Amino acid sequence: MQDSPTRDTAKTAATTATNEQITQTIASELSVDPARVRATIALLDEGATVPFIARYRKEITGGLDDTQLRSLEQQLHYLRELEDRKATILRSIEQQGKLTDELRRSILEVTTKARLEDLYLP
Repeated sequence: MQDSPTRDTAKTAATTATNEQITQTIASELSVDPARVRATIALLDEGATVPFIARYRKEITGGLDDTQLRSLEQQLHYLRELEDRKATILRSIEQQGKLTDELRRSILEVTTKARLEDLYLP
């Protein structure tokens, strides 16, 4: 079954919002300009490695060093996993018919995997 164009547009908008939220979180935690974070994420998503980016793409990342790039990569991975897990948990609870607005809000606001699992446990 194909998604409707409206549903595809909604998914794209949600994905864009999630990506921007992840970008802002990483930028804030690393005290780095969000544009640098966006550029680095794009390079990582294209398959570039941290050493490659650090050595050959300094102009794109604004000169982020190895340590900053490695932290950014790890944080990106963690936050993407967290968002995927949130979506899975929301679907599961919704299928059980137990998803309240308050629980949905709590799940969406969670910033750690441990807290997310604590909410899902009951």
